[in-house]
Amino acid sequence: MKQIFILVLIVFSILSFSKTLVIKGSNTVFPIAQLWIEKFKKMYPDVEVTLEGAGSSTGIAALFNGTADIANSSRWLKEKELKKMSEKGKYFIPIVVGYDGIAIIVNQELNINEISLEILSKIYTGKIRYWNQVNPNLPKKRITVYSRNTASGTYETFEKKVLNNLKMAPWVRLVESTQFEIESVAKNPYAIAYVGVGYVTEKVKVLKIGGVLPTKSNILTGKYPISRPLFMFIDATKGYPESGVIKNYITFALSKEGQELVEKAGYVAAYGF
Repeated sequence: MKQIFILVLIVFSILSFSKTLVIKGSNTVFPIAQLWIEKFKKMYPDVEVTLEGAGSSTGIAALFNGTADIANSSRWLKEKELKKMSEKGKYFIPIVVGYDGIAIIVNQELNINEISLEILSKIYTGKIRYWNQVNPNLPKKRITVYSRNTASGTYETFEKKVLNNLKMAPWVRLVESTQFEIESVAKNPYAIAYVGVGYVTEKVKVLKIGGVLPTKSNILTGKYPISRPLFMFIDATKGYPESGVIKNYITFALSKEGQELVEKAGYVAAYGF
């Protein structure tokens, strides 16, 4: 009987001190969060962390319905989300965790190194459909156009900054995964896509925009035209967390070590560099 009592006490103790942290949102921020969580769990081994990267809109929706503690996002809140916050009496706090440049990628074999925002807009809205319309020296081949889906903060930023809120052509292939875009462009010599700079690999070629590459300096200064901040949002309706798992995670993310991991993931740190 005594042994059973001790066992129950141990189980109760474990359950009492076990903590959870649920993070959902941006596919762009996902690689950074993976690195943070790897270190964070070594610092707080009793914390169980769940991470999903299905898109910024998904994360913010989860914050509204209470199924996430933190929403990662590669965009600011939409007007309808701000209105919903007001209607529901919610108060979300934005925390800038890094900066990104949306890289325009093509196949390594395609003989092009630069593109303009105007040409990009025409490709994605369907006014240009063949590579020789971009440059007569390029082959008369149909452009295979990839985009993130509408739940993506990268999609939102691209639509706003490149398309001036015009609609994409119906044949643009909307995909859930940035990694899928990279793999598709690497295999298809006539494809084009846009991705967060942290995802770029040597399998694809990054195009200059107006002569400017998405380097760290060009992103920080805003010289690269498709630059943007990356966020974490938390629900502070009942006040900013002054202790606990959420506060500890945010503190680590913004620490020197946390910001070094932003750079390790291929993005630009927000602080300390």
